[in-house]
Amino acid sequence: MTLPGNKPSWLTFDCYGTLIQWDEGLLAAVERILSRQGETSIDARSLIATYDRYEHALEQEEPHRPFRTVAGEGLRRAMAELGLECRPEDVETLTSSIGAMPPFPEVVGALADLKAQGFKLCIVSNTDDDIIAGNVAQLGGHIDRVITAEQARAYKPSRGIFEHAWEALGVSMDEVVHICASPHLDLVAARDLGFRAIWIDRGTGRRAPVDYKPNEVFPTLDRVPALVKQVGWG
Repeated sequence: MTLPGNKPSWLTFDCYGTLIQWDEGLLAAVERILSRQGETSIDARSLIATYDRYEHALEQEEPHRPFRTVAGEGLRRAMAELGLECRPEDVETLTSSIGAMPPFPEVVGALADLKAQGFKLCIVSNTDDDIIAGNVAQLGGHIDRVITAEQARAYKPSRGIFEHAWEALGVSMDEVVHICASPHLDLVAARDLGFRAIWIDRGTGRRAPVDYKPNEVFPTLDRVPALVKQVGWG
């Protein structure tokens, strides 16, 4: 597929998994939690899969709760399901590790190229302002705006967080292109709302919805600046 429509004034980005090494950072944090507990019978990836299920379900519950609260409760429920006691320091290990997660190797350079091509860059993320600040600080100063679930009081894939972002940026849905790695959050929203999306498929095994095809699919972010030039936006 190709990118239809006019050149966007803003490029919006999912953060974790797209710009920031979420899977790698989460695995390291969970391994620290299990090691501190002396637990060797439970695989860290099994705990992560259970945690993910609870986290995503909690994000859709009302009333809206901060991500720090959601993450802590998700971890407690996941560990309880697996027969583990969740301690306060376990929650702190998880939540404090997120802001320290680094970008993927090509990300800062790709963001610099996109800025040089005249785009404004915004992150739209299911997190809290104080958590993501540590990640944004590692992105070379190229991010112009950060929209969080805390600000929107809504989590992806809800339309609320995207509509909040577009209103905050002063643009319509047609004036942005969203770049993301998350099929079950961002691509679902792109399908349901109809905004243009580039999927960064980093080979994690996650699959796009069967009834939706993103406008473009790349394995890494550094392919996007070349696409911009190809379609005449650079």
